[in-house]
Amino acid sequence: MSPAVVPPLGARIRQARVERGMSLRALAREIGVSASLVSQIETGKSQPSVSTLYAITTALSLSVEALFDARDTAPEAPLTSTAVTSAVPSTVLHALAAFAADPGRRIGPLVGAGERETLELDSGVVWERLGHVPGMDVDFLLVTYRPGGSSSGSGGLMRHAGTEYGYLTSGELVLTLGFEEFVVRPGDAVCFESTTPHRYRNDGDEPAVGVWFVFSST
Repeated sequence: MSPAVVPPLGARIRQARVERGMSLRALAREIGVSASLVSQIETGKSQPSVSTLYAITTALSLSVEALFDARDTAPEAPLTSTAVTSAVPSTVLHALAAFAADPGRRIGPLVGAGERETLELDSGVVWERLGHVPGMDVDFLLVTYRPGGSSSGSGGLMRHAGTEYGYLTSGELVLTLGFEEFVVRPGDAVCFESTTPHRYRNDGDEPAVGVWFVFSST
């Protein structure tokens, strides 16, 4: 079974930029790249690296999760029971309301191996969405770094909002975190604040694959 269809990444970025009234050149200046690169990303002629993608989403106040979605977030359906409202955490209520509003947008509770939505990024990185609960600002991903792959094509470090957790299942990654460097092997796990400058790269000759969970508090 082929991966689930994901809306064109560039088109979704352009939509968000236009909705915010930001020009292409203004976005390019904001994230420190050329306007021609932003144009190529928006038209699908080029794919962003992980670091460039996070820079774009930060500049546009756009969640990574939104890049997988073809439609705008559905309006929330009100919950009628005040007794339930007082007893259940607000984040859970938010998710339940989103499910009730449009259950077709739910990615889960079971996501088959052939049903994962996939984003191909630059520099040999692939993201596959493992699931999504509406209303939760969480990136739950199976991440693959192909041999020679890196989160930054330019070699620079990236920063973005959130707390990052990762577990490597195969291959090997080099994590640069601030002024330190770590070799991540199968069975190793990492966790850190994503605002810390960081970069992943695969110096090996086999793909590095792991599960990543990035939570952005709002």
